Amino acid sequence: MTTLIRRPELGAIAGLVLVVIFFIIFANPAMFTLSGIMNVMAPAAQLGILAIGAALLMIGGEFDLSLGSMVAFAGLIFGTALVVLHLPLSLALLVTFACAIAFGTLNAQIVLRTGLPSFIVTLAFLFILRGLTLVGLKIASGGSTQLRGIRGAAGDSFLTHIFSGNAFTGLFSWAARHGWIAKFPNGTPTVTGVPVEILWFIGLAIVATWILLRTQFGNWIFAAGGDPKAARNSGVPVNRVKTILFITVALCATLVAVLTVMDVGSTDARRGFQKEFEAIIAAVIGGCLLTGGYGSAIGAFFGSIIFGMVMIGLSYTNIDQDWYLVFLGGMLLLAVIFNNVVRKRVTGER
Repeated sequence: MTTLIRRPELGAIAGLVLVVIFFIIFANPAMFTLSGIMNVMAPAAQLGILAIGAALLMIGGEFDLSLGSMVAFAGLIFGTALVVLHLPLSLALLVTFACAIAFGTLNAQIVLRTGLPSFIVTLAFLFILRGLTLVGLKIASGGSTQLRGIRGAAGDSFLTHIFSGNAFTGLFSWAARHGWIAKFPNGTPTVTGVPVEILWFIGLAIVATWILLRTQFGNWIFAAGGDPKAARNSGVPVNRVKTILFITVALCATLVAVLTVMDVGSTDARRGFQKEFEAIIAAVIGGCLLTGGYGSAIGAFFGSIIFGMVMIGLSYTNIDQDWYLVFLGGMLLLAVIFNNVVRKRVTGER
């Protein structure tokens, strides 16, 4: 029983169960159809990719408040590479992810070399990247804060289908023909496939969980976040670990940028707005402590699904959707209290 209580994702799983029960009682049953589930999971997946990256960094003892702005900036780089510079999709992706690695490294080096709190450094980059995005979009688009034509510039290739559209469309069409899933009168399935961001979300959660629980690098992450000085004395390359984690967060933000930009065919200055706070809240709901050294990628996975359910689920009820903001603050407070109480009971702290 103690081992179960020690699991950081316990609170997120309990919260998800409560949220599901709530919507079963108060929401339209359409929410739990295949179409409704996909509507919930798509935004949950986009947030979840960010939350998993944020969770890994928080376990390592640092914060990155610039990840929302990184989504917008990466969208600018990707869109400019395709529409303005007319680069092929493969090269545009390479340039965009290379920029993410550069900014992740820059964030890490400033934090590690100056000793400043990562909260302050990344807060500065939150504004810097958002400002660069605004200026860059006006230059790239000729005065607008939106850059269009990305989908057409990307073309239709194998890479296009990896970062946009739906997967398993043939399987869903086959299931509709056999009456296993809902379909329109013309025989077309009401759900044509699984949005690719959901597959990225699930895959990333699996890989991150495996790294944390089954690899030496995962042990280093916990050690670097729990007690950096003791970790260094034990031979853990703390600076390298934290640099890799900052890069990981930037890459996660860039992945979300590419997925969303490819989906809608344009990018704008408000892309990723306030996602840094939602991602951190999802990570905290998933069991991450603000002090580092404790947390779970799978917890962030469930925390993101809770967000998706509430964000979309309220539209299936008669409840005003503005209550979503109240939910964000309430869930953050309850998650922190729950995690602290459980930790103290298990460790015997007073």
